Amino acid sequence: MATESSRRWLWFTAGFSLGLGLALLYAPWPGAETRRLISQKAGASKDALLQSGRELLERGRELYEKGRQIADEAAELFDEGKKLVETLDSYSEVADVQDA
Repeated sequence: MATESSRRWLWFTAGFSLGLGLALLYAPWPGAETRRLISQKAGASKDALLQSGRELLERGRELYEKGRQIADEAAELFDEGKKLVETLDSYSEVADVQDA
């Protein structure tokens, strides 16, 4: 999933750069206004990238916590299974002594 997101941002950045280059070539505005518009668009793109980064970080934290919880539950189940096997083994030993 992270790879797909990385590819999306790569394509977004490539498209943005290409669009920016074409806009500079065919800009209908004077240089100062064009630079101002470019600055605004770059700022908006920066904000969008930062927001995406925050969301990815939060999702990563959630997945880490969920994985940790699952691992803890699995460890508890393993311990319960081990105790059950030990209990059954002790009953088996008692039954063997009684049969003898």
